[in-house]
Amino acid sequence: MRIYVAVTDNEWFRFLSERAPLDEVNFWQPGQAESFRVLSPGEPLLFKLHAPENFIVGGGFFAHFTPPVQCSLVWQSFGEKNGVVSLEELRKKVEKYRRHRPIAYADYKIGCILLVQPFFFPRDQWIPAPDDFHLNIVKGKTYDTSLGTGKEVWRMVSEKIRHWSVPGSSPQPRPVYGDPILVKQRLGQGTFRLSVLDNYQRRCAITQEKIVPVLEAAHIKPVSEGGQHTVDNGILLKSDLHTLYDRGYVTVAPDYKLHVSKRLKDDFNNGKYYYQFDKTELWLPHNASERPNREFLEWHADTVFQR
Repeated sequence: MRIYVAVTDNEWFRFLSERAPLDEVNFWQPGQAESFRVLSPGEPLLFKLHAPENFIVGGGFFAHFTPPVQCSLVWQSFGEKNGVVSLEELRKKVEKYRRHRPIAYADYKIGCILLVQPFFFPRDQWIPAPDDFHLNIVKGKTYDTSLGTGKEVWRMVSEKIRHWSVPGSSPQPRPVYGDPILVKQRLGQGTFRLSVLDNYQRRCAITQEKIVPVLEAAHIKPVSEGGQHTVDNGILLKSDLHTLYDRGYVTVAPDYKLHVSKRLKDDFNNGKYYYQFDKTELWLPHNASERPNREFLEWHADTVFQR
C-alpha cells in the first residue's frame, strides 16, 4: 500500500481540526492539475505542515479526485469542510497561492483531492516528518508501507488511530490499521456529489446538458430511506429533472430508460418539454461499477414513481 505525505496549509489544518470529527474534507489544490495518480481509493494521505512546524499532524483516506471545477460549486458541495469559513475566504486563499491581484467575484477553478474519514492529531501526538522529506518538496512524497520509512511512518500513524472512529461510520467496515488492507470507504455528501459529476463527465444523463451550475447528483434511493452516498446510487440530472425525479414524476427503469408519468400533465396541464424525453436511454458512465444499481432503480420505479 502507498501513503502520500502531503505538504499542508497550516491554517487549513487548524481550521478543520477545531471542527473534528468530520466525515470528509476537501484537500483542494490551487493549481490546474487535471489528475492525481499517486493514490488509489482507500489509500491514506497524510498532512505534513509547512516548516517550521515540520510534522505529520493527521490525514484522511483518498476517495476521489475532481479535476479543476468552479469555487462556487466546491463551496456548495463542501462548505467549511474546504478549510475556510466562506466562499469569499476560499477565493482569497486561491489568490494568495496563485499570487495575483484580487478579482471581484471571480469563480476560480481548483482541483479537489477528496478525503473521507479524516483524522487530526492533538499537538502532543504530532509525528516528526521523515528525514528524507526535504524542505524543498513543494507538494508531497509517496512512500511504500512495506518498506523502510513508509513502513515506520504508517506504524506510528496506525498506533494513533487504531481506536479512532467517525460518527456514522460503524455500519461500514473500517481500515485495519495494523495491516495495510484497503476497504471500500463510505462517501460523504460532498464527495458523492463531485464523484457523480465526474462519472457522468459533467453532463446530464438525460439531456446531455453541460452547464455545471444546473447539474445535480440525484440519489436514486434517498438516504432517509436507507440509501447511501455511493456512486451507484446516483444519477447526474439537470436541477428540474432532479426535482421531478425526487417527486416521482419521472423515473429510470432497470433497463436505463427514462419514463415520464402521465400525472405530470394531469397535475399541471403541461409537461410537453419533458415528454419528449420519455423512453430516452440514459447516458451512462463508462465504468460499469459506477452505473446506477438496477435494484435501486427498481425500488424508485415501484415506490416513488407516480403511475
